[in-house]
Amino acid sequence: MNNDELLLAQLEDKINQADERYMLVAGDFIDTHQRRIAGDYLRSRRLPVKVLFYGGYEEAERCMPVFLPDYIEMPEEGVPEEVRELLRIVRVRVPKGGRQLSHRDYLGSLLSLGLDREVTGDILVRKSDERSGGGADIIVQAEIADFVEMNYSKAGRMNLSVEVLPIDRLDRGSVSIEQKQDTVASLRLDSVCASAFGISRAKAAEAIRRGIVSVNSVEADRVDMAVHEKDKIVMKGKGRAVLDEIGGTGRKERIRIRLNLYR
Repeated sequence: MNNDELLLAQLEDKINQADERYMLVAGDFIDTHQRRIAGDYLRSRRLPVKVLFYGGYEEAERCMPVFLPDYIEMPEEGVPEEVRELLRIVRVRVPKGGRQLSHRDYLGSLLSLGLDREVTGDILVRKSDERSGGGADIIVQAEIADFVEMNYSKAGRMNLSVEVLPIDRLDRGSVSIEQKQDTVASLRLDSVCASAFGISRAKAAEAIRRGIVSVNSVEADRVDMAVHEKDKIVMKGKGRAVLDEIGGTGRKERIRIRLNLYR
């Protein structure tokens, strides 16, 4: 059984548990590739329960599949309280004057505690400034939050202060947004990616084929996938962009677009 088959078997098990026990059941965190596999599979099924993917905030890259019986109502906005309670924030602070720690520093030190990657979600790194040494908000499954708080004391040889908070206290940090006006030959993903990240269309296509590009938190698997207004595009190592506006056509029938680039 390969990894994708194992994922589908686990999903099927969670569906059965939620249906037979008539209770909320959640899986472990999955990445954008696994989310594409899971989404395709779940859309092909006639499910006896409701399903959503939840990672603590709308644009989360790592999410848990959550299966809900019909007595849990979905609010018009957000997710049910029962779903929010599945996650906690581990807020980490670094002493002022310490070096800036990276996503890799935090993840590596977490894994050194013996934790599996599947129990941790996104790691949102805060940059240090004149008032603070920086730190991170790390999204974790609620049942491991106390363990992390008691045992997580160092990352990248830096001492850490740690506290556990409810998911509603998530701090996404300060993000600078740069707007870019451009024209593209088409609204294919490779074309829009090339514009957003300042690379050639060939390199954009290669990145998509390598599985390092996601659209709306789901791994993209086609270079000719159509991109729509307000779609969020992430390329690992390059950043995040939102196709903010699609305009008319200009010279040589190229399409005018406006992108928001998140730094």
